[in-house]
Amino acid sequence: MTASTTPSTTPSATPPSATLVLASASPARLATLRSAGVEPVVVVSGVDESGLEHLPPDELAGRLAELKRDAVVARTAEVPDGAVVLGCDSVLEIDGTAYGKPVDADDAVRRWHRMRGRSGVLHTGHALTATAGGRSVTAVASTTVHFADVSDAEVAAYVATGEPLHVAGAFTLDGLGGAFVRGIEGDPHNVVGVSVPLLRELCATVGLRWTDLWRRP
Repeated sequence: MTASTTPSTTPSATPPSATLVLASASPARLATLRSAGVEPVVVVSGVDESGLEHLPPDELAGRLAELKRDAVVARTAEVPDGAVVLGCDSVLEIDGTAYGKPVDADDAVRRWHRMRGRSGVLHTGHALTATAGGRSVTAVASTTVHFADVSDAEVAAYVATGEPLHVAGAFTLDGLGGAFVRGIEGDPHNVVGVSVPLLRELCATVGLRWTDLWRRP
């Protein structure tokens, strides 16, 4: 993991029971956070993700996460007072090339023909800002994914479900695609879209206790 921090010149403590704003439309990220005891407010960023293809895959994930976070932080009317805003983005790296969501079913099939029986690295950028004090931090978590040597028929059946068309790398770990992943090295949450252990560390960096984000009875 790599992290860079931009402290505020006048930092202030984040109040207890802070609200997490998730700058992502990903249902998997939302479900992961809910399972960890956090009920985020979802504000979709709608940023243009093109024009950054020149960046290495891990840097690309981090920069896209920052763009999502910054776009939502700027929409002050939609962000509760004292909230922390989280932007996330994931890319799959194979042979030094970054792969986001496939453009269509044919692209997803081509991806799986390239991926099967091999390994890739799933990078997820996490960009967090505490609006009370303006402290920000960005980090990228990387998890190695080992794909099963699936058949042409299995690839076709999987793509026909539509699931791989909506996720970075054209696969899931927590859905139908989980049967086609034979192992991982690293945080499984990261493959789903948000590394909860890393997010806890980032919260501490901006002056927030992770447990202050938990839902209250």
